[in-house]
Amino acid sequence: MDNRGFQQGSFNSFQSSSSDEDLMDIPGTAMDFSMRDDVPPLDGEIEEDKSYNGGGIGSSNRMMDFLEEPIPGVGTYDDFNTIDWVREKSRDRDRHREITNKSKESTWALIHSVSDAFSGWLLMLLIGLLSGSLAGLIDISAHWMTDLKEGICTGGIWFNHEHCCWNSQHVTFEDRDKCPEWNSWSQLIISTNEGAFAYIVNYFMYVLWALLFAFLAVSLVKVFAPYACGSGIPEIKTILSGFIIRGYLGKWTLIIKTITLVLAVSSGLSLGKEGPLVHVACCCGNILCHCFNKYRKNEAKRREVLSAAAAAGVSVAFGAPIGGVLFSLEEVSYYFPLKTLWRSFFAALVAAFTLRSINPFGNSRLVLFYVEFHTPWHLFELVPFILLGIFGGLWGALFIRTNIAWCRKRKTTQLGKYPVIEVLVMTAITAILAFPNEYTRMSTSELISELFNDCGLLDSSKLCDYENRFNTSKAGELPDRPAGVGVYSAMWQLALTLILKIVITIFTFGMKIPSGLFIPSMAVGAIAGRLLGVGMEQLAYYHHDWAIFNSWCSQGADCITPGLYAMVGAAACLGGVTRMTVSLVVIMFELTGGLEYIVPLMAAAMTSKWVADALGREGIYDAHIRLNGYPFLEAKEEFAHKTLAMDVMKPRRNDPLLTVLTQDSMTVEDVETIISETTYSGFPVVVSRESQRLVGFVLRRDLIISIENARKKQDGVVSTSVIYFTEHSPPVPPYTPPTLKLRNILDLSPFTVTDLTPMEIVVDIFRKLGLRQCLVTHNGRLLGIITKKDVLKHIAQMANQDPDSILFN
Repeated sequence: MDNRGFQQGSFNSFQSSSSDEDLMDIPGTAMDFSMRDDVPPLDGEIEEDKSYNGGGIGSSNRMMDFLEEPIPGVGTYDDFNTIDWVREKSRDRDRHREITNKSKESTWALIHSVSDAFSGWLLMLLIGLLSGSLAGLIDISAHWMTDLKEGICTGGIWFNHEHCCWNSQHVTFEDRDKCPEWNSWSQLIISTNEGAFAYIVNYFMYVLWALLFAFLAVSLVKVFAPYACGSGIPEIKTILSGFIIRGYLGKWTLIIKTITLVLAVSSGLSLGKEGPLVHVACCCGNILCHCFNKYRKNEAKRREVLSAAAAAGVSVAFGAPIGGVLFSLEEVSYYFPLKTLWRSFFAALVAAFTLRSINPFGNSRLVLFYVEFHTPWHLFELVPFILLGIFGGLWGALFIRTNIAWCRKRKTTQLGKYPVIEVLVMTAITAILAFPNEYTRMSTSELISELFNDCGLLDSSKLCDYENRFNTSKAGELPDRPAGVGVYSAMWQLALTLILKIVITIFTFGMKIPSGLFIPSMAVGAIAGRLLGVGMEQLAYYHHDWAIFNSWCSQGADCITPGLYAMVGAAACLGGVTRMTVSLVVIMFELTGGLEYIVPLMAAAMTSKWVADALGREGIYDAHIRLNGYPFLEAKEEFAHKTLAMDVMKPRRNDPLLTVLTQDSMTVEDVETIISETTYSGFPVVVSRESQRLVGFVLRRDLIISIENARKKQDGVVSTSVIYFTEHSPPVPPYTPPTLKLRNILDLSPFTVTDLTPMEIVVDIFRKLGLRQCLVTHNGRLLGIITKKDVLKHIAQMANQDPDSILFN
């Protein structure tokens, strides 16, 4: 197994440098090889926990007891390597069994057992509280800073435009967005808001603020936390599958991502904060895991917590607790037991309640664009809903292909070396093109809110400028809705907005700033949906006698809801990009609160997925995982090729023999030589080189730590000391170096398959059990080894892709 965490000949390489200079650049982020705070320390803390799975060192007169004297660092993992799920689950079962047995011995042990069982729920409570609080802070700050580009509130600099006019005593309902307390930059600088020069001043200040926010965001990310860029969901999916990326969920990443997310959203770039909020919530979960030994010292248990944290992140992003749980289950989680389902629901509930208590939008809702539709939909409308699904699938496939091509270009050319310039150029282009159009000038969340809106008598938006809006048959209803001048003007502006959003989002996602994809994708679909909805509405108004309308849409009836079309279009485009289905429909349902609209959402979401899958099987997150070379085995894909384990295992024919250790005939010097001359992450242990009968498997890291620990703490251990992996070692003659007994770091039950096992079964074993490696035998003799990286390379090769794109273990 390749191991990039160690350098040849170095036995101290497991103690990684903490220097921020030790980085490797990849698209969308920088791979930090430094050891950060999201992985348990290798020293004193592990010594305090006697149940920690370490190793034992033997001496000539006394063999160390493995449980009494665990070796610090044994059982931990290198950076950019995959955890052993089987070992981690086994360690947790042993820990739980020990606590349960001790609980019968004393009252204190019983209290400890109860607190251990309750710790998971307490951790979920803390994650929900912290995630909800940070989400509220981000929402309030982003709203204020977005409005800062257009002006400032003289009645209180901390008020955004809306809150400024709420507190004003000189505002009417018709002009509720205009108040003397709110001053544009032209009013502050040249004391007027009229004329061409005032427009130029406002234009200049808008672009200037956007560039300032973007520059601060990319600079903070580059200097303090390279992992804070991007959406974070591809990496979180990979981490939840068992991969180690030190520092990705650390405290610096959390702090910088929270700050720069506000700056990036406020800059006006075509990005959202919803995806990065999942990363923020997972950072909260990872950091809080350090308060509980149960989760700090077990990588598998920690990933259960991170699955729940991801649900909390979506809960506060969309105000959809149930949708958050389903998103974690459907899209990001690799291992999701029933207990994690309950705890995810609890964490999402607490997070949503916390955000609701903060009330960042001032509308007593969890999202800015909460709407309620009152008009039912008709069966015929499934046709335009399916058309929106087709559009969403086409847009999703187009976006994924073009965005991945651009990110690959960024990775392989000089462009990737200048992230600050790229962000500033893209911000300048976006701001210059956005300001003249009121729909591109407003924040994307506000745009979606405007598009979802079901026009009423009190709406002053151009989208609601209908000719007969005040000829009502019932209070609050608009029976006849022929489009007015404002509606036609809005349609042209929305068409231009759609083109800009489609193009600019392709180049924005993947830059070295926090950038989510949910909101831009929803905006593209909402614009397309609103355009189609208004078209259907006017068609029904002017041609209500057509056969397709006369049975359900009589003259004077308000039968079409353009806001519903916008919502369905938003779901279709988001589904086309992410390939979400069930969780997407539930999230959109929770946004609107209308059960009767589930069927249109389901029809659009499924159509979108079918169309997008026909043009490319990968969603955007899976595509970025493959682009970055992460070792992620997608559980949704089927392996249909008729290859065998012997076709994939190493060594191949004519390759050097497999490097193995013998159970009782190798010295310390022999083992150190093998370690220094190879880069494998582990070694099979056999009875002898002649028999090749398998005994077990030992990890390289555990060997290094155990040998170094023995040299420091055990007298007489020298290079000629013999290492034993057997239960009992033979008596040592006088005046010979003491032996090392390392059986306790040996995995005595490694997974094995025969050389004729179909790769379809091998791939399924790797997926279901989360294996790092599997040994291949023939009639009991060891033939070779298959690692997760080998499986991924083989799958890529079978799909006519570059197998060398898989970079990590």
